[in-house]
Amino acid sequence: MAMTESPQMIACPACVVAPSAERLAELTVVPNARLMLSLPSAHCAACISTVEATMLAQPGVHSARVNLTLRRVSVEADADVTAAQLIPALEAAGYEAHELDPGLLSSTETDRQGREILMRLGVAFFSMMNIMLLSVAVWSGAEDATRDMFHWISAMIAIPTVVFVGQPFFRAAWAALRVGRLGMDVPISLALILASGISLYETLNGGEHAYFDAAVMLSFFLLLGRYLDHRSRALARSAAEELAALEVPRAIVLLDGVETLRPIAEVAKGDLVLVRPGGRMPVDGIVTAGTSEVDRGLLTGESLPSFAGPGTVVSAGEVNLTGPLTLRVIAAGRDSSLHRMADLVAVAENARTRYTTLAERAASWYSPLVHILSFSAFGYWMWQTGGDVRFAVNISAAVLIITCPCALGLAVPAVVTAASGKLFRKGVLIKNGTALERLAEVDTVVFDKTGTLTMGTPEPVDLTALAAADLAVAVALARASSHPLAQALARLDVVSAAVTDLREVPGYGVEGRLAGQPVRLGRAAWVGADPVAMTATYLSCGTGRHAISFTDQLRPGAEAAIAELMAQGKAIKLVSGDTEAAVAALAQRLGIADWVAGALPAEKAAIVRGLADQGRKVLMVGDGLNDTAALAAAHVSISPASALDAARVASDIVLLGRDMAPIGDAARISRQATRRMIENFEISAAYNVIAVPLALMGSATPLAAALAMSLSSITVSLNALRLK
Repeated sequence: MAMTESPQMIACPACVVAPSAERLAELTVVPNARLMLSLPSAHCAACISTVEATMLAQPGVHSARVNLTLRRVSVEADADVTAAQLIPALEAAGYEAHELDPGLLSSTETDRQGREILMRLGVAFFSMMNIMLLSVAVWSGAEDATRDMFHWISAMIAIPTVVFVGQPFFRAAWAALRVGRLGMDVPISLALILASGISLYETLNGGEHAYFDAAVMLSFFLLLGRYLDHRSRALARSAAEELAALEVPRAIVLLDGVETLRPIAEVAKGDLVLVRPGGRMPVDGIVTAGTSEVDRGLLTGESLPSFAGPGTVVSAGEVNLTGPLTLRVIAAGRDSSLHRMADLVAVAENARTRYTTLAERAASWYSPLVHILSFSAFGYWMWQTGGDVRFAVNISAAVLIITCPCALGLAVPAVVTAASGKLFRKGVLIKNGTALERLAEVDTVVFDKTGTLTMGTPEPVDLTALAAADLAVAVALARASSHPLAQALARLDVVSAAVTDLREVPGYGVEGRLAGQPVRLGRAAWVGADPVAMTATYLSCGTGRHAISFTDQLRPGAEAAIAELMAQGKAIKLVSGDTEAAVAALAQRLGIADWVAGALPAEKAAIVRGLADQGRKVLMVGDGLNDTAALAAAHVSISPASALDAARVASDIVLLGRDMAPIGDAARISRQATRRMIENFEISAAYNVIAVPLALMGSATPLAAALAMSLSSITVSLNALRLK
């Protein structure tokens, strides 16, 4: 075992992507630089005020804004302010932070579309309430000039409202018509235009009936469905962009022994690159000088760091823990392994977005049928009435309104919202609007190991075999390091021995002197011990050489989640980049017969795609950078909240707590939600079977049609609420 000098690098899965302090200090400063820092531990409103106040207290900082959803803070500062100055201030305030490259991130900080829909929804509601008040006066018996006055006031409120709030539907309908397609927005737009047009015509001609309230009511319910659908998708972002933002933008290139900071785009194959302790590898390369340990957990899932010395091949994104390394570049920039992983994620995400929702499948036959019925009604009544355009258009509009896919538009979002609320209370956050539908189809679940089924934190076992004096020596040595095994020993409630002259040997371990005698804690070969089969560190002291074994702590609820998923008839597969012994031990403990060890990121994604090619619907559960491509390739995916940012954004569902048990609840509730969606379609169909003939026969005015449509929408919403 070897030790590291960077405790923060091991503290949590996200910390290891932090650039080293040395590199941050050397970053080229841009005037009025916009700095973006990730805040993995920010979680509440108090965090917002604390972080922003901390940032504003720093010299040269003009503004700071926290986005709690994305766990980021964006800072506007003077040209001489760098991330190296801000990160320690945040750490002193209790917040871990690391820098992201804002140029590689999409502008997801602003939810313009959601605010636009919500604003239009508010306008529609306000107008609907006012027009309904005016309509009550007409329904109560207002006649002639009084009735016409109320109609004109309603027109002045309704027409600008419909023009304004109907923009999302009008734009989508026009886009569909331009490519010769009939979507749900086409009949919606026609219903709004016809209801408003007929009402204006009736008002101009002093007619008894105007249907401005129907038009605005339609707008309100349709926007409500659109907003619910938007909220269910609001947290979905591109994992490929997050991965790109984790790439080291610059590297220290050695030219004739002189250090030169260069953008990655200018680093060529064959260059020599220096990577200091605590820094991420900016390129794929071969170590030519130096010894250290490399944390490969983000890329391979290995629970323990690996030794790196001359001849060792390292990959971009891995973290250098202990000593400086000089690399001969094999690949950089777009050719690096990290960038290839981002490409894998982008391809997988694009493939998954082709999933067709239940609502879209229903709309594919529903929309053409609506138009056929409406135009048929117009033609029939024109023929029956001898060319009475006014009467025929009224019936055609009533048919369009009564068959308007408002209930169809609410059928899925209402259920998703209800189910998402129920799961949120269980500690499950649904990020993607189609995730529940896809989760209900799952028949195979693929789990990652380290950080997913386990906590990724080793625990010493069978310490009774070690004498108390020897354990005190081991603890004294361990407290001089932040290697994960050392930290596990350092946390023990043991009084450490009086070890002096503590010194870390990069890549090997820690040594010191006890009563004048040398003592060591580290790798087996370094201390002269025989290696054991389990994960272990080795102690050399006056009493001899001892192995101290460790096991990985199982995540709470992991056994319950596996048992519940098996009870539901789902196949379980464990795929990990960790060693065969560690994976086999965990698989046996959880009763998983199908497992794979030593899987690289591309191999994980290939396994998921292979299962999909066999007709399986795969749920992938993972937490690391090495799982990101597989998470994106799966039919549906879940990550714990402790996962790396890139893994969380590639996932459809996030577990908010440490407990894995809610995964079983999510699978069960998703099936219930799908049944409610189908019931809502059945309710909508039954409503149309009764209402459409009445409209076709001329027995329903556009206003009555709007009221009937509203009733069907309310019924669908109430059915969705049964999930709660």
